[in-house]
This record gives sequence, C-alpha cells and structure tokens, in this order.
Amino acid sequence: MNKNEILKELDKIESDIGCKFPVLYKKFLSEEVGDSDAYELTKKNGEALYIFNYKDLVERNDTYAIQDSVPDFLLIGQDGDLGCFINLSDDSDKIYSLDLGALGSLDMDEEGKDLYSLRI
Repeated sequence: MNKNEILKELDKIESDIGCKFPVLYKKFLSEEVGDSDAYELTKKNGEALYIFNYKDLVERNDTYAIQDSVPDFLLIGQDGDLGCFINLSDDSDKIYSLDLGALGSLDMDEEGKDLYSLRI
C-alpha cells in the first residue's frame, strides 16, 4: 500500500474514533511503518520499541481498553509491558510511556517530542 492509501486509512480511523492524529505521527506511519506487520524502532538507549501499523491501531487499543482508562491517549506501540502513547487532546506530537498495568493510576512519562526524536 502506498503513502496516500495509508493516509486515507488513517483519516478513516480518525473519523471512526472521533479524533485527529498528530501530523508527525501520521507522517511516520505512512512513510516509515507503512503496512509492514512489525516495525521496530531502536531507541537512543538501545531498547527496541514496536510501533503498530495503521491496521493494528484500533485492535490494540480495544484489547487493552485504552480509551476506558486514559481516554485522551492512543496506544501506538509497545516494548513488552511498556506502552507507547500519543495524546489526542493536546495537538502535539509528544510521545509518552507507561506500564500497561498502571493505566489510569499513574501519570505518563514524556519520552520525546515525536517518534523521530526517539530513535538513533
């Protein structure tokens, strides 16, 4: 699937869940992740972070009931039990993390200004 087709799919997801994704997040998904089944981003600390493709976003958020616990956030990737999130209500590309078992009970940690800033 090409970049424009992926952007159309992301627009549909935004419409279905009633949100707008950050600009750089959409760019990263359409240009870097594409429709690959697994996309591994190596963070500056050497750890791997798996970024979900557009096909898995809704399913992964439904599986973990993300919007029930933290309605303003979207789970966009994982490193084991550590979830990687974007905030859908602050109009920024900031990336956050939190242990998936602590959703709704602890504040998220800010990891970077966008996905591009996380990688080597």
